Amino acid sequence: MRFKKKTLYALATAIAFMTVAMGGFYVYLVKDLPAVGALGEYNPNLITKVYAADSRVVGEFYIERRIVAPMDSIPPHLVQAFLAAEDSKFFEHGGIDYLGILRALYKNLSAGRIVQGGSTITQQVARTFFLSSERKFTRKLREAILAFRIESQLSKKEILHLYLNQIYFGNGAYGVEAASETYYGKNVKDLSIAEAALLAGLPKAPNRYSPYASFELAKKRQEFVIARMLEEGFITKKEADDAAAEKLALKPRELRNLWVGPYFTEHIRRYIEEKYGDTLLYNGGLNIFTTMDVETQKAANAAVDYGIRTYDKRRGYRGPVRTLRTGDDIKAFLAEADQQMTYDPLRAGAVLQGVVASVDAAERTLTVNIGTRRGIILYPDLAWARLYNPTQNPDGGKFVNPMGLFTSGDVLEVRVKTLPSTPSSSDDNGSTIALELEQTPLIEGALIAMEPQTGYVKAMVGGSDFLKTQYNRAIQAKRQPGSAFKPIIYSAAIDSGYTPATVVVDSPIVFTGSLKIGDEEMDWKPRNFEEKFHGPTTVREAIAKSRNVVTVKVLKDIGVSSAISYARKLGIESPLASDLSLALGSSAVSLMEMTRAFATFANMGLKPEPVFITKVTDKDGNVLEERGTALEAVLSPQTSYIITNLLQGVIENGTGWRARALGRPVAGKTGTTNNLNDAWFIGYVPGLVAGVWVGYDNEHQLGHGETGAQAALPAWVKFMKEALEPVPSGNFPVPDGVEFVRIDPENGLLAGAATKNPVFEVFKVGTAPTTISDGKGASPGGEDFFLIDSGKEQEKEELKKTPRDKGAAPGAF
Repeated sequence: MRFKKKTLYALATAIAFMTVAMGGFYVYLVKDLPAVGALGEYNPNLITKVYAADSRVVGEFYIERRIVAPMDSIPPHLVQAFLAAEDSKFFEHGGIDYLGILRALYKNLSAGRIVQGGSTITQQVARTFFLSSERKFTRKLREAILAFRIESQLSKKEILHLYLNQIYFGNGAYGVEAASETYYGKNVKDLSIAEAALLAGLPKAPNRYSPYASFELAKKRQEFVIARMLEEGFITKKEADDAAAEKLALKPRELRNLWVGPYFTEHIRRYIEEKYGDTLLYNGGLNIFTTMDVETQKAANAAVDYGIRTYDKRRGYRGPVRTLRTGDDIKAFLAEADQQMTYDPLRAGAVLQGVVASVDAAERTLTVNIGTRRGIILYPDLAWARLYNPTQNPDGGKFVNPMGLFTSGDVLEVRVKTLPSTPSSSDDNGSTIALELEQTPLIEGALIAMEPQTGYVKAMVGGSDFLKTQYNRAIQAKRQPGSAFKPIIYSAAIDSGYTPATVVVDSPIVFTGSLKIGDEEMDWKPRNFEEKFHGPTTVREAIAKSRNVVTVKVLKDIGVSSAISYARKLGIESPLASDLSLALGSSAVSLMEMTRAFATFANMGLKPEPVFITKVTDKDGNVLEERGTALEAVLSPQTSYIITNLLQGVIENGTGWRARALGRPVAGKTGTTNNLNDAWFIGYVPGLVAGVWVGYDNEHQLGHGETGAQAALPAWVKFMKEALEPVPSGNFPVPDGVEFVRIDPENGLLAGAATKNPVFEVFKVGTAPTTISDGKGASPGGEDFFLIDSGKEQEKEELKKTPRDKGAAPGAF
């Protein structure tokens, strides 16, 4: 009896101890478990989308690429496919499938390691939202406890909604909607049984079963899911057979416009991150509506690429990318090219690398292999390489026979000119591809385009390759604009009494102590680009021909402080030199600043605030910010129009002559720095203004003859041709308060009987000359001119000033 009591006491003690231990263990398991009630307020990581002006998606920012799909948009057979693959007893259990656990336990014991989890969909939800994926016994127990709690608070439909929108499908896709886009390029509601079965097989091992990684494994997994659907009675035998036989057409979501303007969208990203924080940017599902025009942006991309590649070829061929020395190296290179083409098929215009298979010096052709595809480069498409320049000096090239520059095994950069229209019967991979020789430019370029009436930025390119560098040369870089700055000087001059007919003597002049280098004052003798002087010159001719000396003299007359004041009015915020070198664009400014200034001329003196974003909404559609047009009147319409008219003269009779190719009214100005480090062109038509800059990041010289007209203007013309193709031609509107008067272009006076080639000139009402020309050219001396002694090293003082009346040439030197 005593023994029985001791035994019962020991047993009770053991039970009590085990109860306490189990209770303690349970407390240990649940003490840090999160509350599952928050699942009722499902707030997953969502994609922030950036939209162009026409609502096309041009950018996405996210941690997880997820698009939440409501349950009523998910087809029943997709749900059934997941149930068959993951949890066929989902609607029967309360969160735990005990038979499934026993089955998994048996397999794990047989394997001697954990090979199967036996988790229900509810357990997967618990793990995905609250726990890690580590394979530990304690984690499985915590998962089971959470599964019970989830089942007690959410309906089966709500649990499925969480599961189908949260799980990862590989290739960056989270949730069934994103997965449907990623693998089939369609909405989830349009999936077939076969397509649904493939998706349902992915969550078990997304990378292993990805059809992009191994279509064979993905197909086997799909067939397993179809068989399970048939076994569970979700589909008929015929439906199963049809699904298994269906040819799967993988079609990744269309990326045609996504990242069409990477520098534009990166500018947006930086702004949003700074204002709203990275959590809202990458997880919050914002909708950002921008001013980008997709087709204009594409035109800008193509123009910059064309401009810098054309320049690069002018400076000479640098040699192959590299040379492959062994057959194994060539074989590996071609295999990699084939792999790349499975994701990015060949297309006309694509630039990629190929390896030289043979050189035919007699026919002057190169045979180039791109993977298993064969291409040919004819002599006209490689002839530019006859200027061979492996040096860092843009003027260091020498003319050679280009056929001697290539050898088998050379890796070349080539552009696909055309693809064969039909495959060759003797070549399973298609007939020969027409190629042309390319090389990656070392130079950089930038372009920005906006509507002057609204300030809406329609396109922006900040460099040659966004993947190489995200530095935005359209906004962040500051470079000397050269003569492109002159219209700002002349806008101040027009308001100081100058007219397009004002005559200034283009002659040598020395300014003593007018330049400061550090603390030292230096004498300065400005000169024209062509190292010539042209005597009496009208303001119109001076700006059309980009006469440096005339502009310096005008600046000297109106005062540097006045010109800086006008630059500030026009939106130039960068530091400006307080000396006469300002006339030649010696102060570094951004392309955005200069383009905005020209937009003000185009907009009748109303300075637009650049606008990239029109509206930002949160995931629920609430407006976080909204922007409209902001204009500030900084110049009179009359002054602005006169500058526009003068800039038309740059195109019609001056350095911007290439822009005449547009066949419509154009105003613009070239810009070149004295040391040929920077090339600019900024110009506009009614409704659109664009600026182009070309140069090296390290401020290397561009080379002989590479002026704004040569290096920057061709890209601007190409851009405008494409951007304006659907836009009818129009004239610049003429404001009230200006008049057109016939003058003698030789002396700026009223045209008379003796005038040989009179022209109409524009003036503010009341400022036209009143003296009639006698047909003779302007005198280089007299009381209205500075007299210059070019044999001395200093400027003579102004001899005499007279009141500026209608017949005088104000400020003439």
